[in-house]
Amino acid sequence: MKKVAVIGSPGSGKSVFSRKLGESLGLPVIHLDSYYWQAGWTPTATKDWDEFLKKQVGADKWIIDGNYMRTLDIRLKAADTIVFLDLPRPLCMYRIIKRCFMYRAKSRPDLNADCEEKLDAKFIKWVWNYKKKSRPKVLESIRSQGQGKRTVVLSSRKEVEAFLKGLGKHKSQT
Repeated sequence: MKKVAVIGSPGSGKSVFSRKLGESLGLPVIHLDSYYWQAGWTPTATKDWDEFLKKQVGADKWIIDGNYMRTLDIRLKAADTIVFLDLPRPLCMYRIIKRCFMYRAKSRPDLNADCEEKLDAKFIKWVWNYKKKSRPKVLESIRSQGQGKRTVVLSSRKEVEAFLKGLGKHKSQT
């Protein structure tokens, strides 16, 4: 595992998982949200975003976490390992609400410093509908881009913990 794409619903734990995975494997972690969202939740221009992603996936080693469906295939094509955190909707909803309170009036560690945590109806609706609307697209991308790659689908907190615990034998070659 040298190039790992981590995807999943908001609240599935992508950032925490990626951070722990990076520590275990000695790989740099790129949280896409911290690069895409500029001060005040301003999105990066499409051209700049595409250039940024192409540069990141061209590196020798990385863990990249985030959704961004328009560019998902770029990451999946370049990855040697795909991890899909397919956790239950109630858990994801709980986590997005919890982090809203934890980081009220400040930014999360995996975001740009000038993006204060927020929770609005549009975001809640997206998380609520992730299984029905986004998940099928993610699975199709994994099917089309994941051939010959290690693909891991983790569907519970217990599976996530077991996967991370078992990493000692899979250290990255440096």
